[in-house]
Amino acid sequence: MLGAELEDFLALQQTVLAGISAEALPLLDAVHNLAQGGKRLRALLSYWGWRGAGGAPLHPEAVRAGVALELFQSAALIHDDIIDRSDTRRGGPSVHRIFSMAHADSDWHLDGSHFGSSAGILAGDLCLSLSEEMFSAVGPRAAHGTEARRIFNRMRTEVMAGQYLDILEEVVGPGHDPEHAVVRALNILRYKAAKYTTEHPLTLGGALAGAGADLLAGYSRFSLPLGEAFQLRDDVLGVFGDPQTTGKPAGDDLREGKRTVLIAYALSGGSENARKEITARLGDPDLDDDGVARLRAILLDTGALEATEALISQHTETAFSALAALPLDDVPRAALDALAHSAVKRSA
Repeated sequence: MLGAELEDFLALQQTVLAGISAEALPLLDAVHNLAQGGKRLRALLSYWGWRGAGGAPLHPEAVRAGVALELFQSAALIHDDIIDRSDTRRGGPSVHRIFSMAHADSDWHLDGSHFGSSAGILAGDLCLSLSEEMFSAVGPRAAHGTEARRIFNRMRTEVMAGQYLDILEEVVGPGHDPEHAVVRALNILRYKAAKYTTEHPLTLGGALAGAGADLLAGYSRFSLPLGEAFQLRDDVLGVFGDPQTTGKPAGDDLREGKRTVLIAYALSGGSENARKEITARLGDPDLDDDGVARLRAILLDTGALEATEALISQHTETAFSALAALPLDDVPRAALDALAHSAVKRSA
């Protein structure tokens, strides 16, 4: 049902853009192609948050909220790939790369890379706009002053702030005290990714269905550590994952200079030489396979991978304990249990 709602909504937007100019349609095509993929984790969490709070099955308001979350996720991915200068997404070219390739294929003038990034930014902005339009279409439950609106607004603010802290850490990182690297990395992970991946979607669905403060607090106790475990696993896969499974080149996070919790553990626990080597190699876009292998070895030798895996296990245990304590009916409980397992026990 979510897919049908998304298709109908984007078909309407296609009419709007076509009325402006057929040349504007590639912007929407980029949004459409990206929004069709993915695991739908956020939309599913929102839906089962709704159901757990007594919401009716497949209610249009719950479905629209899920579409809004998927469009927001698409916007975040488009902008994140531009920031990270990542050419791939889900096994294919990223949105800004699609536009730069179109520039080259058409033999247009001026800088193709700049055109790609500029068009990608606009596609991401369009996604943000469409996400807001769809969330407003939920109706009175999502109106100004409601708990659901507060959560939706806070989610967007936190992601932008977390993304800024992330890029700030990349440029200031070598000058920061390495002993506090883990604290900074965990804060970035929480606000850039974890809360909007799990906590905000689940509580948003619950709020739309009229959940009280106690249930929403219980949702948070379950979903925040789940989101942190999910993102920590993502960071591990970004360095040690199989490209055939992840859809990203091996070691891409290292070339992009991501100062993840994994890297932070190596910086805080490694020798001076290890720190210097990490600083010298991390963020090198030309890092070859040998360089990737060397950084992986440092992450193993310093105990960074082991520490990250231990943290994933800790957050996972906390999340499942909190889920067991939630006052839910069997169906939403089973659905959330399945989603939680798929989030933390994955290879892509």
